[in-house]
Amino acid sequence: MTTSRRDFLVQSAGALTAIALVPELHAAPRRAPNAEPLAIGLVGCGRQGRAMMTELAKFGDLVKITAVCDVEAARRDGASKRAQGAAAYATHAEMLDKDKGLKAIIIATPTHLHRQPALDALAAGKHVYCEAPLAHTVDDCKAIAAAAAVGGAGANKPVFQVGLEGRANPVYKLARTFFRSDSVRDFIDADAGQFQKTTWRFTAPEGGGRGKDKDPNWRLDPEVSLGLLGEWGVQQIDVVNWYIDQFPTSVAANGCIRLHTDGRTVHDTVRAAFGYSNGTQLSYGASLANSYLGKWELMRGTNAAVKLAWTHGWLFKEADAPTQGWEVYANRQQFFNDEGITLIADATKLASQGKLKEGVGLPNPSLYYALECFLKSATEGKPNVCDAATGARSTIVAILAAQAAANGTSIKIDPAMLNMGA
Repeated sequence: MTTSRRDFLVQSAGALTAIALVPELHAAPRRAPNAEPLAIGLVGCGRQGRAMMTELAKFGDLVKITAVCDVEAARRDGASKRAQGAAAYATHAEMLDKDKGLKAIIIATPTHLHRQPALDALAAGKHVYCEAPLAHTVDDCKAIAAAAAVGGAGANKPVFQVGLEGRANPVYKLARTFFRSDSVRDFIDADAGQFQKTTWRFTAPEGGGRGKDKDPNWRLDPEVSLGLLGEWGVQQIDVVNWYIDQFPTSVAANGCIRLHTDGRTVHDTVRAAFGYSNGTQLSYGASLANSYLGKWELMRGTNAAVKLAWTHGWLFKEADAPTQGWEVYANRQQFFNDEGITLIADATKLASQGKLKEGVGLPNPSLYYALECFLKSATEGKPNVCDAATGARSTIVAILAAQAAANGTSIKIDPAMLNMGA
């Protein structure tokens, strides 16, 4: 069966044409012959730590979790069993001191507890993957970035990757190539949001645990939490910064409590407007009170708009945008009131097999691809998709946004504050 341009191209029924961006997925990293699995220590065995373990298990014999660490005995013992007998420690310092075979550390603790494990792991010469946001204060961000900037050189320099997942997401990387071409052309503005009807409040372990209700509910503690703009928003704010290759120069934000009137002071609904030096703007919203639209980013240009939703991406071409030739591999797709075309990797091969509609969307969550990039950097020397300095800059922007929302104010972002000395 052969396919032709006419088989794939279709005129939009409306003003826009929707094109789903589906990249070609590369093979996952695999262990080199005669090489030992990468020995990993997991710091933090809560919800995010368990998610890390789920994704790491997909890499087979490339990695082995040989040590786990958590202040809660039940969590670390459960993680140890899940990792088939990994050594369990109450502190990261004890883990680093006793397990000399560790090659990499993954930090999945609450945000305000990132600094010391990060510094100690770097001092011990370990590769580090640290969840985003990088830290909860500007000083902590800069301290981690400074520590990551020193050390060995070339192959001897430990990898420090911050978990800003958009930069590793195959759909987002593909969409960025279109965004930074004439397919989108001149950037106009951006919108982004994350909406989920949930509480952020968790019940303490039976028997009270170390900190009773306070530890599991650190996101609701205004002394340490960055709220929705920091804990959620940093991922999406970073995507826009990365796409336009700029950091904002101002942020105005506010927040309120619309649903969870349970004594909390950390907002369950926020709005923020980020201004850039060229006059463009990102409008961001998030809420724990409503789930409509979920998690997404939308960036408009003069030729098209790009909408991203973490496992999917779409390009909406304007009616007067020029055809550039890559649209040839596409099939018809209905998107709201517009009939668009779907861009799929290996479209000719899939069409010959009658499988064009298969494979739309990513088979794994974005966390998987962030960890994949980290493993490739640590084991194969591949470029780091998000180093400590980059993660620090986006985190500092989110910290300032959280401060603005807490006070209902506008903050000027001094570019010097984002200077990591590099």
